[in-house]
Amino acid sequence: MTPRGWALLTLAGLVVALAVVAVVLVPWNRPPAPRADQLAALRDLPADQVAHARTFRGDLRPGRYLGLAVGLLAALALGLTPLGSRLIDLVGRPFGGHWVAQAVLGGLVVVLVVDLVTLPFAAWRHSVLLRYGLSTNGWGGWTVDLLKSYAVSAVIGAVALLGFYTVVRLAPRWWWAVGAVGAAGLVTLLSFVLPVLVEPVFNRFTPMEPGPLRTELTNMAARDGVPVKDVLVADASRRTKAVNAYVSGLGPTRRIVVYDTLLREATPAEVTSVVAHELGHAKDRDVNVGTLTGALGAAAAVVALYLLGSGGPLPRLAGVDSFADPRAFALLFALVTLAGLVAGPVQAAVSRRVEARADAHAMALTGDPATFEAMQRRLAGINLADPDPPRWEYLWSASHPSTVERMAAARAYARETGR
Repeated sequence: MTPRGWALLTLAGLVVALAVVAVVLVPWNRPPAPRADQLAALRDLPADQVAHARTFRGDLRPGRYLGLAVGLLAALALGLTPLGSRLIDLVGRPFGGHWVAQAVLGGLVVVLVVDLVTLPFAAWRHSVLLRYGLSTNGWGGWTVDLLKSYAVSAVIGAVALLGFYTVVRLAPRWWWAVGAVGAAGLVTLLSFVLPVLVEPVFNRFTPMEPGPLRTELTNMAARDGVPVKDVLVADASRRTKAVNAYVSGLGPTRRIVVYDTLLREATPAEVTSVVAHELGHAKDRDVNVGTLTGALGAAAAVVALYLLGSGGPLPRLAGVDSFADPRAFALLFALVTLAGLVAGPVQAAVSRRVEARADAHAMALTGDPATFEAMQRRLAGINLADPDPPRWEYLWSASHPSTVERMAAARAYARETGR
């Protein structure tokens, strides 16, 4: 069998594996609460709060979707024409056209160009956040955070690009196989290591002061079978008024992280409810499942790119002979960008089901659906979330159930359990 034949067989196996993981491990049996219950919950929210949140989301929407469109068009313009390959060639000329310069520096420049094209829309978003008082980060802090993000992405991107094109040169006929394994390994590594390494770049963490709340959170984690090393407070208020908490790390590095804004705005019982939700993700190993699906998806993408590049007109559109040429990176980037947009609604649907399961876990762990509902009200008010967003937008990008879905779910849980 030829390498192309093996690649087709491998891709089919990866797609089947992805389907099996999705069917078995995603909690599809958690449909949203009945629409009538959601509308009843919506009527109970203050009308002025709902109107303010919808105005805010409406002001964000043009920048968000124009940014997506412009970013996609820029990536396609670089990838589906010789423009991208010429840009990479130009970047590599001062280094004698060496493949390392083309692969690493050229690849990073392509990504940077697309980022710069969409930068005005990111600035637009930040201006809206400032105007509505949701962001506490001035333009200077926003710029510093942006540069930090570029630096972190550049380091990761340089390693990935160098590794990928090294494999291509060492195994020109079988690079897709090694690349698929490498992509899966990189996703796994970043999933577990990146949060611990990158979080301190953007936030400072201090141990939560000893007291009843800290004791309750650590005891609840132990009771749930998810022991944690520490409970930390993140100085999120330096950037935002939004409230949140999460659990990160594995084994000896696992810790509960609570935003200082959450401690400031919520009652201890509400903080406990939010953390119980996050413990649900750890309990059900949602990070592990997400990492597995991400690794399988990344491996499948590498194989699919090989197949597209080895038997079609795409490389010629980009002015290269094959995807193995470092100058073809702009084309690869365009295809990955397009695939990410297409896969977005599916990923959002999976995420909503996983989040709904974590909600149910929180209510079962605390035995307090009333506080869970109160916390959802508070989250929506502080974060300026549309409690019942437009259906098209919800299906396109909502990673969590809507506020009214979560409120209705809490009421249904209270009826079923008598609490």
